[in-house]
Amino acid sequence: MIETPVIWFTVLPAAAYLIGSVPFGVLIAKARGKDLRQAGSGNVGATNCGRVCGRPWGYVCFLLDFAKGFGPAMAGGWLIGAMTARPEVLQQAAWLAVAAGCIGGHVFSVFLGFRGGKGVATSLGVVVGMYPLLTWAGLAAFGTWLVVVLISRYISLASIVASIAFLAWFCFFNAAQLGGLWPLLAFATAIVTLIVVRHRGNILRLVKGTENRIGGRRAATDAWRG
Repeated sequence: MIETPVIWFTVLPAAAYLIGSVPFGVLIAKARGKDLRQAGSGNVGATNCGRVCGRPWGYVCFLLDFAKGFGPAMAGGWLIGAMTARPEVLQQAAWLAVAAGCIGGHVFSVFLGFRGGKGVATSLGVVVGMYPLLTWAGLAAFGTWLVVVLISRYISLASIVASIAFLAWFCFFNAAQLGGLWPLLAFATAIVTLIVVRHRGNILRLVKGTENRIGGRRAATDAWRG
Protein backbone atom coordinates (compact mmCIF):
# COMPACT_ATOMS: atom_id res chain seq x y z
CA MET A 1 0.00 0.00 0.00
CA ILE A 2 1.24 3.48 -0.91
CA GLU A 3 0.43 6.22 1.60
CA THR A 4 1.53 9.22 -0.49
CA PRO A 5 -1.42 11.09 -2.04
CA VAL A 6 0.87 12.85 -4.52
CA ILE A 7 1.68 9.47 -6.06
CA TRP A 8 -1.99 8.48 -5.94
CA PHE A 9 -2.94 11.43 -8.15
CA THR A 10 0.08 11.53 -10.49
CA VAL A 11 2.05 8.32 -11.02
CA LEU A 12 -0.83 5.86 -10.73
CA PRO A 13 -3.24 7.66 -13.13
CA ALA A 14 -0.40 8.24 -15.61
CA ALA A 15 0.51 4.55 -15.57
CA ALA A 16 -3.16 3.63 -15.96
CA TYR A 17 -3.46 5.97 -18.93
CA LEU A 18 -0.50 4.38 -20.71
CA ILE A 19 -1.86 0.89 -20.10
CA GLY A 20 -5.31 1.96 -21.27
CA SER A 21 -3.79 3.47 -24.39
CA VAL A 22 -2.47 0.14 -25.67
CA PRO A 23 -4.57 -0.46 -28.84
CA PHE A 24 -4.92 -4.23 -28.72
CA GLY A 25 -7.29 -4.32 -31.68
CA VAL A 26 -4.81 -2.47 -33.87
CA LEU A 27 -1.96 -4.72 -32.73
CA ILE A 28 -3.96 -7.90 -33.40
CA ALA A 29 -4.88 -6.71 -36.88
CA LYS A 30 -1.34 -5.55 -37.61
CA ALA A 31 0.00 -8.99 -36.65
CA ARG A 32 -2.34 -10.40 -39.29
CA GLY A 33 -1.21 -7.93 -41.94
CA LYS A 34 -4.19 -5.57 -41.70
CA ASP A 35 -4.79 -1.99 -40.62
CA LEU A 36 -7.88 -1.97 -38.42
CA ARG A 37 -8.31 1.77 -38.84
CA GLN A 38 -8.63 1.38 -42.61
CA ALA A 39 -10.86 -1.71 -42.64
CA GLY A 40 -14.45 -2.45 -41.70
CA SER A 41 -15.92 0.40 -39.71
CA GLY A 42 -12.47 1.82 -38.95
CA ASN A 43 -12.99 1.47 -35.20
CA VAL A 44 -10.19 -0.03 -33.11
CA GLY A 45 -12.29 -2.12 -30.73
CA ALA A 46 -13.44 -5.70 -30.48
CA THR A 47 -16.39 -5.63 -32.90
CA ASN A 48 -14.37 -4.32 -35.81
CA CYS A 49 -11.44 -6.53 -34.88
CA GLY A 50 -13.77 -9.53 -35.05
CA ARG A 51 -15.17 -8.36 -38.36
CA VAL A 52 -11.78 -7.81 -39.97
CA CYS A 53 -9.72 -10.57 -38.35
CA GLY A 54 -12.36 -13.18 -37.52
CA ARG A 55 -14.73 -13.58 -34.60
CA PRO A 56 -12.25 -15.41 -32.31
CA TRP A 57 -9.89 -12.45 -32.54
CA GLY A 58 -12.76 -10.16 -31.64
CA TYR A 59 -13.23 -12.13 -28.43
CA VAL A 60 -9.49 -11.93 -27.72
CA CYS A 61 -9.57 -8.17 -28.26
CA PHE A 62 -12.56 -7.80 -25.95
CA LEU A 63 -10.82 -9.76 -23.18
CA LEU A 64 -7.61 -7.75 -23.55
CA ASP A 65 -9.48 -4.44 -23.51
CA PHE A 66 -11.36 -5.66 -20.43
CA ALA A 67 -8.08 -6.68 -18.76
CA LYS A 68 -6.40 -3.32 -19.34
CA GLY A 69 -9.21 -1.75 -17.33
CA PHE A 70 -9.53 -4.46 -14.70
CA GLY A 71 -5.81 -4.79 -13.88
CA PRO A 72 -4.98 -1.12 -13.18
CA ALA A 73 -8.28 -0.59 -11.32
CA MET A 74 -7.67 -3.57 -9.05
CA ALA A 75 -4.00 -2.72 -8.49
CA GLY A 76 -4.76 0.96 -7.95
CA GLY A 77 -7.42 0.20 -5.34
CA TRP A 78 -5.00 -2.05 -3.46
CA LEU A 79 -2.13 0.47 -3.59
CA ILE A 80 -4.38 3.31 -2.45
CA GLY A 81 -6.04 1.21 0.24
CA ALA A 82 -9.49 1.90 -1.15
CA MET A 83 -10.73 -1.67 -1.43
CA THR A 84 -13.03 -1.47 1.56
CA ALA A 85 -16.77 -1.03 2.03
CA ARG A 86 -16.28 2.61 3.08
CA PRO A 87 -13.14 4.21 1.60
CA GLU A 88 -12.34 7.81 2.48
CA VAL A 89 -13.38 10.47 -0.03
CA LEU A 90 -9.72 11.19 -0.89
CA GLN A 91 -9.15 7.49 -1.56
CA GLN A 92 -12.25 7.37 -3.74
CA ALA A 93 -11.04 10.37 -5.72
CA ALA A 94 -7.58 8.85 -6.24
CA TRP A 95 -9.07 5.51 -7.28
CA LEU A 96 -11.32 7.30 -9.75
CA ALA A 97 -8.31 9.14 -11.18
CA VAL A 98 -6.77 5.75 -11.94
CA ALA A 99 -10.06 4.51 -13.44
CA ALA A 100 -10.39 7.64 -15.56
CA GLY A 101 -6.81 7.16 -16.74
CA CYS A 102 -7.62 3.66 -18.04
CA ILE A 103 -10.78 4.67 -19.85
CA GLY A 104 -9.31 7.92 -21.12
CA GLY A 105 -6.32 6.01 -22.47
CA HIS A 106 -8.55 3.71 -24.48
CA VAL A 107 -10.82 6.43 -25.83
CA PHE A 108 -7.97 8.92 -26.43
CA SER A 109 -4.96 6.68 -26.99
CA VAL A 110 -1.61 8.45 -27.07
CA PHE A 111 -0.44 5.76 -29.50
CA LEU A 112 -3.22 6.54 -31.98
CA GLY A 113 -3.04 10.31 -32.08
CA PHE A 114 -5.48 10.62 -29.17
CA ARG A 115 -8.18 8.60 -30.87
CA GLY A 116 -9.56 5.25 -29.82
CA GLY A 117 -12.57 3.06 -29.17
CA LYS A 118 -15.85 3.61 -27.40
CA GLY A 119 -14.75 2.42 -23.98
CA VAL A 120 -17.32 -0.32 -23.27
CA ALA A 121 -14.99 -3.28 -22.60
CA THR A 122 -12.41 -1.18 -20.77
CA SER A 123 -15.09 0.52 -18.68
CA LEU A 124 -16.50 -2.88 -17.75
CA GLY A 125 -13.05 -4.02 -16.68
CA VAL A 126 -12.58 -0.91 -14.59
CA VAL A 127 -15.85 -1.16 -12.68
CA VAL A 128 -15.47 -4.91 -12.06
CA GLY A 129 -11.96 -4.21 -10.77
CA MET A 130 -13.16 -1.56 -8.32
CA TYR A 131 -14.04 -4.13 -5.68
CA PRO A 132 -16.41 -4.18 -3.89
CA LEU A 133 -18.23 -0.91 -4.51
CA LEU A 134 -18.61 -1.09 -8.29
CA THR A 135 -18.01 -4.78 -8.93
CA TRP A 136 -21.53 -6.09 -8.40
CA ALA A 137 -23.11 -3.23 -10.34
CA GLY A 138 -20.67 -3.91 -13.20
CA LEU A 139 -21.48 -7.62 -13.28
CA ALA A 140 -25.21 -6.91 -13.13
CA ALA A 141 -24.83 -4.44 -16.01
CA PHE A 142 -22.99 -7.10 -18.01
CA GLY A 143 -25.90 -9.46 -17.37
CA THR A 144 -28.23 -6.74 -18.61
CA TRP A 145 -26.09 -6.41 -21.73
CA LEU A 146 -26.37 -10.13 -22.43
CA VAL A 147 -30.16 -10.12 -22.03
CA VAL A 148 -30.61 -7.15 -24.38
CA VAL A 149 -28.29 -8.71 -26.98
CA LEU A 150 -30.17 -12.01 -26.87
CA ILE A 151 -33.55 -10.29 -27.21
CA SER A 152 -32.75 -7.54 -29.71
CA ARG A 153 -29.54 -8.76 -31.42
CA TYR A 154 -28.37 -5.13 -31.38
CA ILE A 155 -24.99 -4.87 -29.65
CA SER A 156 -25.12 -1.08 -29.76
CA LEU A 157 -28.50 -0.98 -28.04
CA ALA A 158 -27.28 -3.48 -25.45
CA SER A 159 -24.22 -1.35 -24.69
CA ILE A 160 -26.31 1.79 -24.22
CA VAL A 161 -28.95 0.08 -22.07
CA ALA A 162 -26.32 -1.71 -19.96
CA SER A 163 -24.45 1.53 -19.28
CA ILE A 164 -27.63 3.19 -18.03
CA ALA A 165 -28.49 0.05 -16.05
CA PHE A 166 -25.04 0.21 -14.44
CA LEU A 167 -25.92 3.52 -12.81
CA ALA A 168 -29.21 2.10 -11.54
CA TRP A 169 -27.51 -1.06 -10.25
CA PHE A 170 -24.86 1.01 -8.46
CA CYS A 171 -27.55 2.97 -6.63
CA PHE A 172 -29.37 -0.26 -5.78
CA PHE A 173 -26.34 -2.08 -4.34
CA ASN A 174 -25.10 0.97 -2.40
CA ALA A 175 -28.41 2.56 -1.41
CA ALA A 176 -27.54 2.58 2.28
CA GLN A 177 -24.41 4.71 1.84
CA LEU A 178 -24.83 6.73 -1.34
CA GLY A 179 -24.20 9.98 0.50
CA GLY A 180 -20.68 8.90 1.39
CA LEU A 181 -19.99 7.58 -2.10
CA TRP A 182 -20.81 10.71 -4.07
CA PRO A 183 -17.46 10.64 -5.98
CA LEU A 184 -18.23 7.12 -7.20
CA LEU A 185 -21.80 8.14 -8.06
CA ALA A 186 -20.45 11.04 -10.11
CA PHE A 187 -18.04 8.66 -11.83
CA ALA A 188 -20.81 6.19 -12.64
CA THR A 189 -22.82 9.02 -14.16
CA ALA A 190 -19.81 10.13 -16.21
CA ILE A 191 -19.30 6.60 -17.57
CA VAL A 192 -22.92 6.45 -18.71
CA THR A 193 -22.62 9.85 -20.38
CA LEU A 194 -19.37 8.94 -22.14
CA ILE A 195 -20.67 5.64 -23.52
CA VAL A 196 -23.96 7.15 -24.71
CA VAL A 197 -22.16 10.05 -26.40
CA ARG A 198 -19.68 7.69 -28.06
CA HIS A 199 -22.65 5.73 -29.44
CA ARG A 200 -24.50 8.74 -30.88
CA GLY A 201 -24.00 7.44 -34.44
CA ASN A 202 -25.47 4.10 -33.45
CA ILE A 203 -28.42 5.83 -31.80
CA LEU A 204 -29.20 7.66 -35.04
CA ARG A 205 -29.04 4.41 -36.99
CA LEU A 206 -31.29 2.68 -34.45
CA VAL A 207 -33.87 5.47 -34.81
CA LYS A 208 -33.68 5.25 -38.62
CA GLY A 209 -33.87 1.45 -38.55
CA THR A 210 -30.55 1.08 -40.38
CA GLU A 211 -28.46 -0.36 -37.55
CA ASN A 212 -27.20 -3.89 -38.25
CA ARG A 213 -28.02 -6.83 -36.01
CA ILE A 214 -26.01 -9.87 -35.02
CA GLY A 215 -26.71 -12.60 -37.52
CA GLY A 216 -27.64 -10.18 -40.28
CA ARG A 217 -25.97 -9.94 -43.64
CA ARG A 218 -23.20 -7.93 -42.02
CA ALA A 219 -21.79 -8.04 -38.52
CA ALA A 220 -23.24 -5.67 -35.98
CA THR A 221 -21.94 -2.15 -36.24
CA ASP A 222 -19.31 -0.64 -34.04
CA ALA A 223 -20.83 -0.79 -30.63
CA TRP A 224 -19.24 -3.55 -28.71
CA ARG A 225 -15.90 -2.06 -29.28
CA GLY A 226 -14.13 -1.49 -26.14
